[in-house]
This record gives sequence, C-alpha cells and structure tokens, in this order.
Amino acid sequence: MGGASKAGATTQGAQPTVSGRKLSVVMPCYNERDTIRVIVEQVLAQPFDIELLIVDDASRDGTREILAEIAAERPQVRVLLQPHNQGKGAALRRGFREAQGDVVLVQDADLEYDPSEYKRLVEPIFAGKADVVYGSRFAGDSHRVLYYWHAVGNWLLTTLSNIATDLNLTDRETCYKVFRREVIQAIVLEEDRFGIEPEVTAKVAQLGVRVWEVPISYNGRTYAEGKKIGLKDAFRAFYAIGKYGVVRPALGQRASMPRDGRRSGG
Repeated sequence: MGGASKAGATTQGAQPTVSGRKLSVVMPCYNERDTIRVIVEQVLAQPFDIELLIVDDASRDGTREILAEIAAERPQVRVLLQPHNQGKGAALRRGFREAQGDVVLVQDADLEYDPSEYKRLVEPIFAGKADVVYGSRFAGDSHRVLYYWHAVGNWLLTTLSNIATDLNLTDRETCYKVFRREVIQAIVLEEDRFGIEPEVTAKVAQLGVRVWEVPISYNGRTYAEGKKIGLKDAFRAFYAIGKYGVVRPALGQRASMPRDGRRSGG
C-alpha cells in the first residue's frame, strides 16, 4: 500500500456513548465532494464513541481539500490519503488496518446508507450474539426503487456466494458490514476493487464466526448521481466467489483466526 497523509487525531468521549465501546467507521472515498460533508456530519452525530477513518482514493474533484478542512475541524476524523487510485478494496484494507475501535463498520461516502441505523447494526455484537453483522436492503425495510437488473445481479451473486460459503445471506453486496475488530484484522484481504465484497464474505464464513443480518433502508443513487459500480465489477465478483469460496478452500487455503495474536488467513 502507498504512503499516507494523516490529518486530525482520534479523541475519545467526544459525545455520549451507547455502550462505552469505541466504534471505528471506515469510509472509502473517491470523488464525493457533493456528499462528503453531509455524510461526515451524519456519522459523527450518532451516539457512539466514534473514530471516523476516511480513506481517500486519490480524488480529483476537490474532495481532498474538503477532507483537510473537515479533519482540521473534527478531531474524531482521520484522513488517510492513497497515493494513487487503487479501488474500494484497497481503501478498505487500509482503513481496517488502521482501525483502533472495538467494532469496525463500513460506511460509503455517498448518501445511499443511513448512519442513524448504526444502533441496529451494532446491537447483535454489543449484546454478545454476533461477531459479524450484515445490513440487508432486502429484509423488510424501505428502499428507493431503481435498477431491476441490478437487483437480479445482486440476487444471483448472493445466491452463488451462499452456495460457496453455506451462509444464508439475503444481501451479500451490502455496504453495511460490521465486525469485531479482532475478526476483520485477522483476515488477509487481497482484492483492490469491489471484489472485496465476495472475498470478505468467503473468508468470514471460513472463520466459523457468528454472522447476523439485520434489515436496513436504502436510498440508492443513479449513475447520473455518481454511482460507480459497473458490469466489470460483477464479472470480478463471479471470479472472486470462485477463487475465495471454492478454489482456495479446495486447496486447503482457508482463512483462520490466529492463536498467537498475529494476522492469518486466505
């Protein structure tokens, strides 16, 4: 991974907390100048002890300048700068590695996912019932009606992933994934772009940890509004399901929790 420029510092106790545990929110960001201030304020408004790690993937639209201002104003925000554009997966790897909280949550930099649902997402972990939680857009809550074929593709990719992992998720492609920090930092991740979604699911399944799913709302955006995932990412997802969910395990290369505190995995 490339070098970093870090702005701001993490502070604790900046706002009332739900449980006394620290929540690390990892936010990959690329060319989101129109939404970045709004989503940051929404994240920091949640009643948790939050460190917000924004990993900027070499934005070229002025986002980096806005992030520098935000980090100077908000001590809970840490800005990590990628030296060149590498993709969402690379940004998430960087953020996961830097996270210091008890629980790590993924948040996109657009406004498709609502931070007010954090309490629902982390509750199974805080209650000691889960190690990983997925927020499902298809489990009962409201969502914006958009692309039919995206929904079909999501269903197909989720189904193939479930076959490979023996999980029964309804929304494997969701942004909202929440982990106990020890779990996500135990996994060696490799994918640079959106292939990280099936990769992390396959490796979570191989750990044998407790996985929960909770319903979330979804305000999807159109390509005109800045949506970035495309057809080539769907093909990479098919490849990643086969690689990490079928081929690697067949070769005996499975992710596992380390016994000595060091990272291990696929």
